[in-house]
Parts: sequence; C-alpha cells; structure tokens
Amino acid sequence: MTGQGEPRWLDQAEMTAWLRLIAVAERLPGVLDSQLRRGSGLTHFEYQVLAMLSDAPERTLRMTSLSLQTNATLPRLSHVVKRLEDRGFVQRSVAPEDKRAINAALTDVGFEALAAAAPGHLATVREHVFDPLSDAQVLALSEALGAILTRVDPMGDAPTDRRFSS
Repeated sequence: MTGQGEPRWLDQAEMTAWLRLIAVAERLPGVLDSQLRRGSGLTHFEYQVLAMLSDAPERTLRMTSLSLQTNATLPRLSHVVKRLEDRGFVQRSVAPEDKRAINAALTDVGFEALAAAAPGHLATVREHVFDPLSDAQVLALSEALGAILTRVDPMGDAPTDRRFSS
C-alpha cells in the first residue's frame, strides 16, 4: 500500500513477468512429471528425492534436511519415502548420532533407477527450459530466481550446484 492507502499496482512489464512466472510454475511440473512417469515410473518429486540423496555424502540425509532440499513437508516426504522404500530405492534408519532422527539412504537399486531416469529427464529439462534461452538469459534467470528465493525461502537461501562448490 502507498501512503494514500492505494496498493502498488504492477506495471505492464511486472504483470507480464508475473503471469509468465505463474504459467511456468503451473505447467512445467506437469511436463516433467509426465515424461518421468512414462520413462521410468517415477514422479518428478520422487526423482527429486532420489537426486538429492544421490548428491549427499554416503547417499544419506536426515529426513529433515531432505525435506528442506526438496521443499516438502515432513508428512509428504515421509509418504513418498515410504513408497520409494517399498520399491527398494530408499532405506530408512535411525540416525546413529541422534536416535530421535531418521536418515534416508539411497540404495544401489535406487541409484540405478535414478541413473536410468536421468537421460530422459535431462533431455526434457533441456528441451523445455534451457534450449529456448541464450546463455545470457540462463544467467539472468538464475539471478532473478535466486533473488526471489532469498525472500521466500524459510532459510533465506537459494540453491546452487554443489558439484562445483569448494
């Protein structure tokens, strides 16, 4: 609201950007989910869980850390991890350093499922997200999304590619 009680309306550029952001946020998950279900029988969220575990030390994370990395509530994550556990992709255990915590670990079978799903998923991500963009647009997109995430993420953090972190 402004000093006169009037809201700060979006200008034309802001409204167009907002409508496009919402459209991508609504449509892209369906595109990714459809390809993964067809190609590997995984949902996009299941793929994300497996991918986060594959990048973790010893392919293991506490459920609370995994929930933060996948942007999921603990109940939703627990339900999905149970499904993945039933398929032999994940194994849960009590954390040795804190008996109150539960760890999730990616099994060899889960890693193989992830590895089999990755090429199709990557091709879909490239086709629908990165191929339409120039290098400058990719950088601008990353910076813009990072700025938004530092405002909306409970930890004030924007994820980065940990493979190249020191």
